[in-house]
Amino acid sequence: MPHEPRLSRELRLLLQSRRVAALGTINDDGSPFVSMVPYALVPTLACLVIHVSGLAAHARNLAARPNASLMVMQAELPGEPVHALPRVTLDVWANELEPGSQDWQACQAAYLGRFPEAEPMTQLGGFRFLALEVKGARQVAGFGAARSVDAEELRQALSA
Repeated sequence: MPHEPRLSRELRLLLQSRRVAALGTINDDGSPFVSMVPYALVPTLACLVIHVSGLAAHARNLAARPNASLMVMQAELPGEPVHALPRVTLDVWANELEPGSQDWQACQAAYLGRFPEAEPMTQLGGFRFLALEVKGARQVAGFGAARSVDAEELRQALSA
């Protein structure tokens, strides 16, 4: 097995261990909008997947402007400094998936593998899966440990 650098390993473990993220989109008037979204990793596609209602503001924003930002961070621990919390802000492009397609099936399987309680929502017509293709990121692995991450390293982390 090839050597995995420490920051790459920490990035991979952060994305695998968290289940929710802050999703930043842009409203029609140009103002920012941030929402909480559960996400799953899809190793075969090297992407993240979210399941959204067509009625949600972030879903409408992504339909009009598919470029977005997704922040994943370690949970706060009592007594620990918050300024050093490990986190990553991903630059993503949201792709709506064709229901029943091979990519849709892979995303559905990954999402339900992580959130089996969401299965009834996947049967509702107003919900859809969006594959979030990673374009780059900014990782903070702790105080004084920050770096930019390119799309290729992100795809490797997501496919591990």
